[in-house]
Amino acid sequence: MLKAIKIATVFGVLAAAPALAEQNGTLRIGVMNDMSSVYSDFQGPGSVLAAQMAVEDFNKTSKRKVEVISADHQNKPDIGAGIARRWFDTEGVDMVVDLPNSAVALAVSDIGREKNKVVIGSGAGTALLTGAKCSPNFVHWTYDTWAFGHGTAKGVLSQGAKTFFFITADYAFGHDLEKQASDEINASGGKIVGAIRLPLGTNDFSSALLQAQASKADVILLANAGGDTVNTIKQAADFKIGEKQKVVALIFDLQSVPAIGLATAQGLQAINAWYWDQSDGARDFAKRYAARHNKKMYPNHMQAGVYSATLAYLKAVDKAGSPADGKAVVDAMKATPADEPVYGKVEIRPDGRAIHPLVLLQVKAPADSKSEWDVFKIVGTIPTDKAFRPLNEGGCPLVKAN
Repeated sequence: MLKAIKIATVFGVLAAAPALAEQNGTLRIGVMNDMSSVYSDFQGPGSVLAAQMAVEDFNKTSKRKVEVISADHQNKPDIGAGIARRWFDTEGVDMVVDLPNSAVALAVSDIGREKNKVVIGSGAGTALLTGAKCSPNFVHWTYDTWAFGHGTAKGVLSQGAKTFFFITADYAFGHDLEKQASDEINASGGKIVGAIRLPLGTNDFSSALLQAQASKADVILLANAGGDTVNTIKQAADFKIGEKQKVVALIFDLQSVPAIGLATAQGLQAINAWYWDQSDGARDFAKRYAARHNKKMYPNHMQAGVYSATLAYLKAVDKAGSPADGKAVVDAMKATPADEPVYGKVEIRPDGRAIHPLVLLQVKAPADSKSEWDVFKIVGTIPTDKAFRPLNEGGCPLVKAN
């Protein structure tokens, strides 16, 4: 798969200084994510494919030469930061996109600002990226911990839940996701009766689940993602926890459902930024994508976000005239809302938060599913003006300066 895409380790042999890359007329995009661990099916090679498809669609109307490269940050901030510096300093990369793992995203965003390059988060979660840690060179495209933490907590509170227990991924993303959901719970009169934090990539959740079960909380909230969420839900089913307590994942994505199985996952609810069956444009993109994916997977909202963000970035480069000034390119993105058939309309606020509607999803019963990826039904939407944190509440210095 992706024969046309130069993987970073190979591309390193052909590395050129940024000035040489500009002289050769080539714009370079780096997709950085987890290629080998708990997030690899949720972003991984699928996000690289999405970026490449955006480039191909862009080149139907533009003659600009664009290359896509990729690298595995291994969920380690120091490795991610090292890749970003190498890309910016010696390999002529103009924009980095995706960045699941919030600790990595925060590190790369800082480097992008230092080097005046563009950084776009699609898989990145923490709302700090458009809050206290916002940058004029960063755009947060798909979702964030505020939107999903507050939105999901509000949903279960409205269903009558009063007490909550957290099982949380022990790094920046999990901590922030737990905080955002906790803020909503506390503000609404709910009670948090316990929490446990576990390292990313934990395989055995039995001890945590038994503690959650013993707490007798109405709801066990999972502040993790990817393979960790899949494993937690599978093991909760083994313990039959769902019979007396509700298990709710704050982050629940398309690839989670086949991994768990419809029989176990049916009825679970989730918030996503996009679903492949939401429009004709989304369905067409999903079919084109799946035909080229090495596992024939359909795209989730973060992979579709990479496509949409990459396309918007390329159009902004044309508007700015060059990729050389990263801040100027982001300013161009903010000045012109994106609107294309796959993802729909997206506007970018002064804090770098891309705003758009969110979709409320429910996992289908096995009898209602027509194919492997026909797993969700859309049961509602959160409108753009209510989907994300209010602009004046994030503490972004860029907002204060305006």
